[in-house]
Amino acid sequence: MKKRELVSKIMSTDLITVNHTNNLVDAEKLFKENSIRHIPVVNGDDIIGMLSLTDLLRITFVDDYSSEDNVDTAVYSMLSIEQVMVKNLISVKSTQTIKEVVEILAKNEFHALPVVDDSKLVGIVTTTDILNYLLKQY
Repeated sequence: MKKRELVSKIMSTDLITVNHTNNLVDAEKLFKENSIRHIPVVNGDDIIGMLSLTDLLRITFVDDYSSEDNVDTAVYSMLSIEQVMVKNLISVKSTQTIKEVVEILAKNEFHALPVVDDSKLVGIVTTTDILNYLLKQY
């Protein structure tokens, strides 16, 4: 296993983001259409939060998210993305090692980190990216 492999090798760079002024219905649509679980929340060029599919599921009463039935949008209309997203972000740089990223994820309760270089969002790295990297090593 390569010990100094950079996170830039495994991070996703084809980013899907949501603006803080969008609503939760828009966010849910992005999750479903793109089969993703984490979306960086932006205000212009600045990342201000991270929204996860788990965040949405916590505020709804969904038994089976994969069904075609839409979640009652009444719950979504009562809250904004900014109220639901994680605000106190920990980010990493693309020049950090995968090991450093794993250490951060292991110490915290989230499963995705924004990758930020020079105050610009350049990617996202998830636990799935790390697991896929580890699988390739075997």
